[in-house]
Amino acid sequence: MEFIVSARKYRPVTFLSVVGQSHITVTLKNAIKNNQLAHAYLFCGPRGVGKTTCARIFAKTINCLNISSDFEACNKCESCQSFNENRSYNIHELDAASNNSVEDIRLLIEKVRVPPQIGKYSVYIIDEVHMLSQSAFNAFLKTLEEPPRHAIFILATTEKHKILPTILSRCQIFDFNRITIQDGANHLKYVAESEGVTIEEEGLSVIAQKADGAMRDALSIFDQIVAFSGKNITYKQVIENLNVLDYDYYFKLTEAFLTDNIVDSMLILDEILKNGFDLLHFISGLNAHFRDLLVSKDPKSTRLLEVGSTIAKQYADQAAKCTIDFLYDALNIASEAELQYRNAKNKRLHIEFAVIKLARLQTEKKNELN
Repeated sequence: MEFIVSARKYRPVTFLSVVGQSHITVTLKNAIKNNQLAHAYLFCGPRGVGKTTCARIFAKTINCLNISSDFEACNKCESCQSFNENRSYNIHELDAASNNSVEDIRLLIEKVRVPPQIGKYSVYIIDEVHMLSQSAFNAFLKTLEEPPRHAIFILATTEKHKILPTILSRCQIFDFNRITIQDGANHLKYVAESEGVTIEEEGLSVIAQKADGAMRDALSIFDQIVAFSGKNITYKQVIENLNVLDYDYYFKLTEAFLTDNIVDSMLILDEILKNGFDLLHFISGLNAHFRDLLVSKDPKSTRLLEVGSTIAKQYADQAAKCTIDFLYDALNIASEAELQYRNAKNKRLHIEFAVIKLARLQTEKKNELN
């Protein structure tokens, strides 16, 4: 059987299955419901968050011959079937990265005049539209402003600032969000269950975090880890495969800082370096750790913590041992060390000195009080 990557296999096919973009999908469904379709849309946002996917779902739904009561495509009519089988003549996709000349746009304009064979609309999805040349944009302007009644344009871009204001003013603009870690982990859990894969909750959170808000990247990482670890995946296997620093290192370091233990602090740092981790990566992670401890101090702000429940409990327990003053001073030291890292000639000594200062925070505070 042919292997299909998860990003393709689990690509959403209905508005309901789109992850983390409810503000977009609800608006588009309402536009269909109220028959208030614009002639041009601009979908913008980071890579891998569902811009092209939403464009395809929208194009399929407005051409569906038996649209459902909740304004989703039926996936059974001839129009839906032809779309699902990649043989629809109603929906045209153009990659502006490789088709960015005036001639390419003129060919597109010629196509626009032809009415659809099945359904009401011919939909033109132009991906990476910011890659169009200046002259191609200008050639496109008139058609974008006054297209035939059957034509709808959906432009997608990761770089909205590169698009001409004259284009922006002719479109309804939709800004897509980065996928939150919780939404990403929940979708990965669904994919894992569908594939018969068992994976620890903390492992899912690490994958979602590593993907940096891109669902497509998260699914690619998931496939990589399944190939590495098989069908039963532990948190340890995830961090080994992704070369991510284990939370335990930061918890142990903070315990050493709280007990003024300089020797243990230096030995833990040495162990981290022997495991092949970059010093800048380490100090950046330490900053994030102190930040997470700070938000764990108050139940109201714990929702800002984007980790699994087991790790969240560890944060709550350690945060109870830390004072606000300690965390504030620790963040100051770690942030300054990260900021000055690139200018340091002896980078290891630079980070070691920051660790020593962190391990002396409690002593310094006692000396001040005396």
